[in-house]
Amino acid sequence: MTETATEATGTGTAGGRVRKGRRWIERWDPEDEVFWRESGARIARRNLVFSVMTEHIGFSVWSLWSVLVLFMGPDYGIDPAGKFFLVAVPTLVGAVLRVPYTFAVARFGGRNWTVFSALLLVVPAVAAALVMRPGTSYGTFLAVAALAGVGGGNFASSMTNINSFYPLRKKGWALGLNAGGGNLGVPVVQLLGLLVIGTAGAAHPRLLLAGYLPLIVLAALLAALRMDNLAPVANDTGAAVAAARERHTWLMALLYVGTFGSFIGYSFAFGLVLQGQFARTPLQAASLTFVGPLLGSLARPVGGRLADRCGGARITLANFAAMGLATSVVLVASVVRSLPLFLVGFTALFLLTGLGNGATYKMIPGIFLARARRRGLTGEAAAAAGRRLSGAAMGLIGAVGALGGLGINLAFREAFAATGSGAPAFAAFLAFYGVCGAVTWAAYLRRPEPGPTTADPAGTTVRPAYADV
Repeated sequence: MTETATEATGTGTAGGRVRKGRRWIERWDPEDEVFWRESGARIARRNLVFSVMTEHIGFSVWSLWSVLVLFMGPDYGIDPAGKFFLVAVPTLVGAVLRVPYTFAVARFGGRNWTVFSALLLVVPAVAAALVMRPGTSYGTFLAVAALAGVGGGNFASSMTNINSFYPLRKKGWALGLNAGGGNLGVPVVQLLGLLVIGTAGAAHPRLLLAGYLPLIVLAALLAALRMDNLAPVANDTGAAVAAARERHTWLMALLYVGTFGSFIGYSFAFGLVLQGQFARTPLQAASLTFVGPLLGSLARPVGGRLADRCGGARITLANFAAMGLATSVVLVASVVRSLPLFLVGFTALFLLTGLGNGATYKMIPGIFLARARRRGLTGEAAAAAGRRLSGAAMGLIGAVGALGGLGINLAFREAFAATGSGAPAFAAFLAFYGVCGAVTWAAYLRRPEPGPTTADPAGTTVRPAYADV
């Protein structure tokens, strides 16, 4: 089987729709080891590379306002609480958009939607360039910040698309690499913001925005030339309904709030916390904000690889315990106003959110494959059922997880408005990580789920049903 043999050169059908063009792949079976070795792996890697590129730009645009608020000096007339809310708005919009973006892949094709969603990023970048000046109303800033939410939706469509390209045994690494490369858009835009502030000054935010416009166009062009659509990934609204009825969808959404929600929330808020709690200047804050998101992004594929080897549930539980410890350090540092201790604890927390991101996302396809097998399905039938539900669940889980970022920014807003410190917010986060760890243990490690499996028809399995997901 050659690569060109798997791509449609004429027409085909999937879900009752006619497919035309050479960028449509009509047959895709990554679980077939011969197919994977001869052509599948090469095609999947190519799509992964350009998926990472476009998702990376999407994350940069989504987190753009976490940098732009650092350019807003006293002449803008916006207090710290107002800035936290300004940063929270694109988080909310991005979380909501993740649901339709998930299903757009099947409706329009992964390559087609990637091109369109990448070009859409031009809108928030240009709009921000037009309004970034003192005297602009706060309502206008809120409206333009909301446009940046389209960058958050890119994650859901990208992950759903790459999930379809890879076999289960490689999903942890592939999804972790895809998400980690995308997450790197956060520290990169923050680092570029530091470069602008350090060289041109805080009065020139448009230089940052101007730098991203050609990158957006380039990402869309390369996606159009090098990515593929998978015809077998037909639109399936029934899968969304079935995924919404599964309790594991909502359990994993809770865990994803604790990992990805923490990552994106802390990434957006870090600079403002440094300014509000430790009186850092914009340049001083910008020089520190990119380090944590960078480490968290790089750690995400590592978390996926560890989950592939050791089991996602085990890695996730250990990770939440470590996040609780790191949060305790940050809480103490906030109370005693120790910047060095705060940076040590917060950097560790960023690293752990990345590891947890990779581990929890690896769990999702494994859980739904295990569910299919427990219903008596085997072989390709079980794999297809698992892919169907996991792809739909990822959109819902990703959307709820991103809302965690909104919750973190709102918690900081209330904490600073009431006490002038982030300590009350960190205390709440510590309690939440304890809940996430308890749910991981109870749902996936404590005992087997009742019912027979194909390997054990009597239903007498004594090990946890999802320990290896």
